[in-house]
Order: sequence, then C-alpha cells, then structure tokens
Amino acid sequence: MTNRRKNAFLGRSLLTTRLVAVTLLGGGFAAALPPVAAMAQEYRFSQVKIEGNDTIEAATILAYAKIARGSAVSAAQLNDAYQRIQGSGLFEKVDLVPQGSTLVIRVQEFPSVNIVSFEGNKVLKDSVLASQVKTQPRKVYNPAMVEADAASIAKGYADAGRPNVRVDPKVIKRPNNRVDVVFEVKEGYVSEVERISFTGNTAYSDRRLRDVLQTKQAGILHRLIQRDSFVADRVDLDRQLLTDFYHSRGYPDVQVTGVSSEMARDRQGFFMTFNIREGQQYHFGKISTVSEVPELDAKDFEKLAKIREGVIYSPTAIDLAITRMEETALRKGANFVRVDPRITRDPKTQTLNVEFALVRGERVFVERIDIEGNTTTLDSVVRREFHTVEGDPFNPREIRNSAERIRALGFFTKADVNTRQGSGPDQVIVDVNVEEQPTGSLSFGASYGASSGFGVNVGLQESNFLGRGQYLGVQIGTTSGTQQSDLDFIEPYLLGRDLKFRYHMWYNTTDNDNSDYSTRRQGISPSIEFPLAENSRLELRYTFSRDKLYGLTAYNPDPDGDPSTNDATGSSPILTREAGEKDTSSLGYSYTWDTRRTGIDPRYGFTFKLSQDLAGFGGDVDSLTSTALLRAERKVWNEEVTLRAELEGGMVNKRSNTKLTLLDRFSGNGKIRGFESNGYGPRDLTAPNKDALGGKYFAALRMESEFPIGIPEEYGVTGGLFWDIGSLWGLDDTAGATGTVDDSMHLRSAVGFSVFWRSAIGPLRLNFSKAIKKEDYDKEQNFDLTISTQF
Repeated sequence: MTNRRKNAFLGRSLLTTRLVAVTLLGGGFAAALPPVAAMAQEYRFSQVKIEGNDTIEAATILAYAKIARGSAVSAAQLNDAYQRIQGSGLFEKVDLVPQGSTLVIRVQEFPSVNIVSFEGNKVLKDSVLASQVKTQPRKVYNPAMVEADAASIAKGYADAGRPNVRVDPKVIKRPNNRVDVVFEVKEGYVSEVERISFTGNTAYSDRRLRDVLQTKQAGILHRLIQRDSFVADRVDLDRQLLTDFYHSRGYPDVQVTGVSSEMARDRQGFFMTFNIREGQQYHFGKISTVSEVPELDAKDFEKLAKIREGVIYSPTAIDLAITRMEETALRKGANFVRVDPRITRDPKTQTLNVEFALVRGERVFVERIDIEGNTTTLDSVVRREFHTVEGDPFNPREIRNSAERIRALGFFTKADVNTRQGSGPDQVIVDVNVEEQPTGSLSFGASYGASSGFGVNVGLQESNFLGRGQYLGVQIGTTSGTQQSDLDFIEPYLLGRDLKFRYHMWYNTTDNDNSDYSTRRQGISPSIEFPLAENSRLELRYTFSRDKLYGLTAYNPDPDGDPSTNDATGSSPILTREAGEKDTSSLGYSYTWDTRRTGIDPRYGFTFKLSQDLAGFGGDVDSLTSTALLRAERKVWNEEVTLRAELEGGMVNKRSNTKLTLLDRFSGNGKIRGFESNGYGPRDLTAPNKDALGGKYFAALRMESEFPIGIPEEYGVTGGLFWDIGSLWGLDDTAGATGTVDDSMHLRSAVGFSVFWRSAIGPLRLNFSKAIKKEDYDKEQNFDLTISTQF
C-alpha cells in the first residue's frame, strides 16, 4: 500500500472515530446508536480553523473543503472534504477535527522542489531527460509524480534500446521545507536485436521479409545506428508492415499470429520470431458494377474500375476504383452515394470476384473540422488535405484518405483523424489531433568522384517554411573543378488548389573540368505544375539564363615555324569562335507519367517524361531543345533482385540564323558510365588537346540489376551489374577546324560491377567498369566512388 493510500485510510478511520466520539459526548441517548446512526449525524460549524499551512493560502484549502459556515454538514460530507484536500496533491498529511462549533483542518504540506538533477546518464543528455519529467523546481514535491517520472525516464531508455535501465529517485531534504530530487540512472547495456526469424513463410524468404521491417538485426556498424535496438513499441508497427506487405501482393488472408521476443542469457540482446500464416495468393476474377441508386446508371461506372481480370489482387486497386466512382457520382450531382465492394472468393481458382455496388448512404453532413496540436503549422495547411469542407456530405472513405494525406506531409509525428456526433443526428464533427515534428535540416556533406575528386556540400532545407507547408532549400557544393549553388522555393498549393509553384535559381561554374575551357552558368526558372490525370502531371516553365564560355587560348598551329614538328598550341578554333557570354530566354513544359503515384503493384513501376524548351523569346538564342526519358523497374525472384532500365534521348535544333555553341549542346556527363566527364562525343582531333565539343543529339540505354551477394542483409551491402550503351553526336558548323572533326554517331558501350552499401555514413556506391566499345580518343574511367552523407 502506498503512503498516499495509507494516509487516506488512516485519515478516514481517524475521522470516523472522532465523529463518533463527538456524537457520544453530545447526547446520552446517542450512545445506544450503532456507528451508522453516528455517521448520519449533522453538524454546523460557525467557524473553520486551518493549522499547519505555510505556503498554501487558507482560502485555497477552504476552496477544496467546500464547507460553508453555518450550513448543515454530515459526516459523509466531512469525509468528502477530506478526500478533496488530500487529493489535491499539496499535502503530505490531512486531519479534520470537529471541536464543538469549530472545524479544525490540520495539514502538513509537501515540501517544495529546490532542484531536479540527473546522475549517471550518458546516452540521454540532461535536456532530453528533463523534457520527460513533470517534477519541476519551485513546484510542490509529489512522491507519486516522482515515481511516475522515474517510469517515464525508464521508458525513454527502453525506446532507445536499453530496457535494462534502472532509475532510482532520491530525495535530499533542505532547510525551509525544501527538497532536491535526484534521479540516479544506471543505463545498462544496449539490448540489440541479434536475430530476426520467421516461421510459416513460404512465398518470401526471411531476407526479403527482414527488409520490410523497421527493426533491423545488429550488423557490423551496430553502434552507429538505432534500428537494431529492441524497442517493444516498434513490434506492432512491424506486424502492420508485414501485413500490408502481403496484402499488396495478393494475400488477403495473411495473419501475423504472434511475435516472440526472447532475451538472451546475458540480457544484452533479443531474438525475435514472427509467426506468419500466409494463406493463398489470389488474383482478380470477374469485375462488375451494379447501381441501387435510380438516377445512376451502372454502365457509366464500369470503366472506372480499371482492374483487369487475372492480375494479382491488391486492396489499393479497389480503394482507387471506389474513389473514382464516388467522385464521378458527386460530379453527376448524386450526394450521399457510397460504393461498397462486394467480394466473393473462389478457392478453387484462387480468384476474387468484385462487385462494386452504388448504394444510397445516410444523409449526414460535416458540421465542422476541428484541428488541435499544431503550434507552427497553419490550419489551412491541414485543411487543404481534406477534399471535404464544412457543409458537405459526410464520406467516411474520404476522411480516411484525408488522414493518410496529412500523415504523408511529414510535418507531424502523429496525425489522428476521428469523427464524433455533431449538434444533430445528421451532423458529424471531424477532429484532427496532430503532434508536430522538426521539418528543417542543416546538412554538411562530403562526396568523392574519380574524375571530380573530393567535394563538400552544404545544404539548408525547410519543408514547412513559416508553417505554410512551403519548401525552401539552399544547396552549395564544390569540388576541385566545379562549384554549384542552387536555391529552390516550392508552394505546393498555389491559390489553394493543386498547383505547384516552383522558383529555381542557380549559379554554377566549371574550371577546366577535364577540358581546356571554363564555363559559368546562372539563371532563374519559375514554373507551375498541375495534374492532368491520375498518374500524369504537366509542368509549364519560363527560363532565363546568362552563360559564359571562357578561358580559351588562341590556336597556333606552328609556334616554332618548323612545319616538320607537330607542336600546335591553343584551343580548338571552333570553341574559340563560340567563346563569350550570351543570354537565353525560353518557354518550356514537362509531361510526366508515373505509375508509382498509385502504387497498385509495388513490384514494378514505370516513368515517362517528355520535356521541350523553346528559346527565342528575347536573348541571343533561338532553338528548340527536346528530351525524353523512359524508366522501368521490376522486382523478380521473390523480390530479392531488382531490374532497372532507362532509355533516354535528346536533341537541340537551331531556329532562324542563331548560332548554337558548346553551352547549348549536350555533354556526355553521366549518360554512359565507364567514361570520364567530357570523355566521349564530337572532338576536334587535330587540336592540341582534342577538345570535347558536345553534340546536338544523344541517346543512351542503361540497364542494371541489384541483388544480394551473400553478405547478411543487416550490413546493407548488395551487388549489381550494369550495361550502358549510347552515343553523343552532331554539330552544325565545323568551319575553322584545324583538321578532322569527328561528330559521327559512334556507339559507346561499357559493362561493370557495382557494390552498394547503405552505410551509417550515407549511401555509398563503387563502380568498376570496362568500356567494350569506344573510340581511340575517348577517355575511359574504370573506377568511380560516390558517397554522400549528412551529419
């Protein structure tokens, strides 16, 4: 029994005893009454006297007692007064003593807290622990609160992977009824997850399922990461992740029947086992639509399902079909229409037949949307994720979808959306409770490339700028031969609509980056992006840039006057003629089609992007630049191997009498692996340095696979093979060339092996490549290392 409960029990016993004694003294006939009759005795107190209080005002104690002078008071009411005063948490001891017409309330105050300190903590700093306790200096000391604070600290350590922590609160008495509260912490060892295993899984291997979980096994760098620490609260999330993984791959009956977490004998590690009942994989069978709403024809909704018979079952496909149908019903003016998916299964063929039924729902309206917990983020940022406003018909599915969109913003650690009864039976109030999280970051990064050398990157990003949901990013990077500076500002909901406004500004320079010239590029590009369909978007933009080609030296074919020696100096006359500064003003667009927006089947995805920019709206350039990119990704062999392919091409054509220069043409940088920067493409072969001239056209096909190489997955190391093939070609004018200029379409090709490492210091990739088709003047690169990190 705690001290508080003991005090309450003793207080009630003492009160009852004293009340009985006073009753016996008040009248002789009362001596024969049982205690129940005594408890029914009423009292009137002409005054209330308070004793023992030092810092708590008497009026505060009277407010808790709620006993009025001269009013009839029963013994039960006196007991209630005692409970209220004791329950205030301000007093260590409380006595109510009736003395004739005077009620004496004797109290013994809890001491006040002088300081709160922490000892023995190293992993969690004082500032972190202070945020987890409610005991504060200059507040009343409460033993129950101190015990709760100790439990809160222990939970914080358990979440950090140290469930063996021990927290002992110590109370040190000081003069003037004050105490110091010290939390002594014995942190113990980190309890890592030494092994994660599964039972009952046949469709997917343990390796694949471990990739799904947020919890990871302890690897070689276990001291640098946190996801390999055992956190009990993370188990439920992992169970849900496994369930969602199977559902999205056609297993509607999957169950994670249990998770066993066994502690190792040394109490420094856990062994986790997930018990899975997969069930059978189902495909979609017959898809049909019926209407139980007279004004709606089912034929108008059949094509909106967009589900092909025979494809693997996916709940996401059903949700998208329902959303499309309900939105169409609203556009037809039919309110309170709900689409119910009626699913029947055929175990013999392992198919699910789905009938989408349009039914009349209840006439319920959204009375209001209440948002709480957002201290920085504006209400409008949360409200715009609702397609429903006050006064609209209530649609439970749309409310659930709105909740998912709010969580996807990344502004909140928690976003709960619930509904409750409104002011009437046909009214619903939507409550949104959120907990904000930091959305800004300052990053310092390092990079390395075999051709570019070491580099440093500094970035400042804020994804919820001023609480308006806007994005602001500044990036500055430098290597041995390049400097890059970029500023991005994005307003995702311009004018309260699904219009993404972007303002991009850049300043980039190269200093003899594998060439005999330098460049400077600077410009701005505002743009507007909006959806065209479920998977497609269109961006319209304007671009103004001021670019400069400089650092070239005049060509001298025979500096010593001896024609028998080949000692020419200087840059190619083609580049010398193109040197200088010019302005480019263009209008452009980009059309993007991306199946990953819907994510019906997470095993594959396709992306197509077409961009065109027409220059000539002022400036010195009149041209049309077009590029296209088709990207595909597919997971095979139980999703343990990822196949990727990219087909990319582009062309730039001059208009009127404009002159295209190196700054307008394409370079081969990054398009084909296995070659250095400016390492292939058209060249002036007789110029002293065989300068790269760029090309009007380029095409590249990049194919890649990523797969496990036998290293335990907790180390985050995988391997890959790649094959790139393509070309860069085409010049408008070769006049003034020193001799042979090769701008033909020569195919280049390279193969290689990659090592991917999701390391604790950032994603790292090592490429070992070999050019299998190249020209004699091309510059090959057999090894490249890229690493980027934030710290």
